[in-house]
Amino acid sequence: MKTILLPTDFSDNAWNAIVYALKLFKDEMCTFHILHTYTPIVYQVEYVPIGPAQYGLLDAIKETSETKMNTLMERIKEQFNNPKHSFETKNVFNTLISEIKDFTEKNKIDYVVMGTKGATGAKEILFGSNTVHVFKSLKCPVLAIPEHFDFEYPTEVLFPSDYEVHFKDRHLKPILNIVNAFKSRLNILHVSYGYELSDIQHENKSILMDYFKKVKPLFHDVANEKVSDAIDKFQMKTKINLLVMINNKHSFFENLFFKSTLKQIGFHLHVPLLVIPSQQ
Repeated sequence: MKTILLPTDFSDNAWNAIVYALKLFKDEMCTFHILHTYTPIVYQVEYVPIGPAQYGLLDAIKETSETKMNTLMERIKEQFNNPKHSFETKNVFNTLISEIKDFTEKNKIDYVVMGTKGATGAKEILFGSNTVHVFKSLKCPVLAIPEHFDFEYPTEVLFPSDYEVHFKDRHLKPILNIVNAFKSRLNILHVSYGYELSDIQHENKSILMDYFKKVKPLFHDVANEKVSDAIDKFQMKTKINLLVMINNKHSFFENLFFKSTLKQIGFHLHVPLLVIPSQQ
């Protein structure tokens, strides 16, 4: 039984992520927790006296949230009447990041699945700020679905690695589960700057080879390129359906997503991204 958290703001982007999750796990017994958070603007300003009018505003926003959630559930039942799937809903007065973090820590969540649209909708922004904060904050895998991505089974999986992570079962099991479930081909991509692998890198690569030996992964080596360029070129050469990264401190993942503003990211993601935390 998988337990999956689906945050929603009732947008088309959020619906697209929900559809992806329901299709991806259609053959598995799952409990989906659909979460909506709301925070009236007046509550976002410190030291503002809260009076009857503000409480009335909160009640109205809560009622609107519950109405939209009921409509969403009717839509799910109409389009995806799957006996293997059960649903729990939660409308809560809180910030999204705080509630997701709290919910995943208190419940055994296997995946958080969410859309990636930025608040501005600008095409040069890869992820919205909420998605990036979720990447940073959570200790469970996060599956981020690009806006307008039409569902495809993840038959070609790309896993870039600098071999700097001492891989544990918690890092690799989510990848293996997907590869086994969908008979996927696993492509492991190493990007270097012309240097030989260190002893530690050789050891970590050996862990990957042993862990995935039954699924026969393909190892690819690219030298003297930026990671973002290498991923871009690989996506152009091979039709990737899923990109997997481990969020390791001081790794190329952190450099790609957190070191500069998102507007500076040098590649455009057209497929779902599974982010696995390095620590739990």
